[in-house]
Amino acid sequence: MQDNINSLVSTKDGSNTLFSQKYNQHYHNPDDGAINEALSKHIIPAFTFHKNKKELNILDICFGIGYNTFSTIYYILKNNLDIKLNIFSPELDGNLVKSLETFEFPKEFETIKHIIKSIAQTCKYEDEKIKIEVFIGNARDYVKNLENNSFDIIYQDAFSSDVNFELWTKEYFDDIYKLCKKDCIMSSYAVATPIRLSMNEAGFFIYEHRPVKRKITLAFKQKQELIGKFIDMELKKQRNKEAIALHDK
Repeated sequence: MQDNINSLVSTKDGSNTLFSQKYNQHYHNPDDGAINEALSKHIIPAFTFHKNKKELNILDICFGIGYNTFSTIYYILKNNLDIKLNIFSPELDGNLVKSLETFEFPKEFETIKHIIKSIAQTCKYEDEKIKIEVFIGNARDYVKNLENNSFDIIYQDAFSSDVNFELWTKEYFDDIYKLCKKDCIMSSYAVATPIRLSMNEAGFFIYEHRPVKRKITLAFKQKQELIGKFIDMELKKQRNKEAIALHDK
């Protein structure tokens, strides 16, 4: 369990997020809105790419207050999609997950209150179409114990590299790369060149996508032409000799 003091913050789309005193960062950008951020930066690009799949294994890094996972379910239900979801997510702060039972979630999550309650109480939920497991502990340790070539989607949504460096390094992405199926998509709000180099040096092809006003990064094991603009990281390195990937210290 962690002692992470958080304060409630209302965001632009009416959904609430938290400000972490420990990391000195918001869990979501207040100007984007918590639900809008989850949908535009992660869910819609990932589900657009995998529009023909009937079952998806998703790794949600890190669980936080659950918006990526809960918004994924909301998106499935709202669009009446016939997809089975298996979502796995590490989260360092067990007390935060427990607190979600009384968190003021938006009206969009009213129909999944039972799921939120189950996660808060047991860190698990399962029915015929949805399986969720939240692991309380270190994400770096957790990903090393997952099955290789098993994930269709990675939501890379840890706090920024300024405060959560270990979840943005080349060595971390080496472990993530092993978990990805050949057609996996990894989405991230982070667009800094050192982070993209970390992903690229681990084997990912890097794409830039602008779902709304802010750019995001999409990373793939294989080149693709469905979504995003390809970013030539070798050319980036040639043009900027000082740009280097992040490495474990």
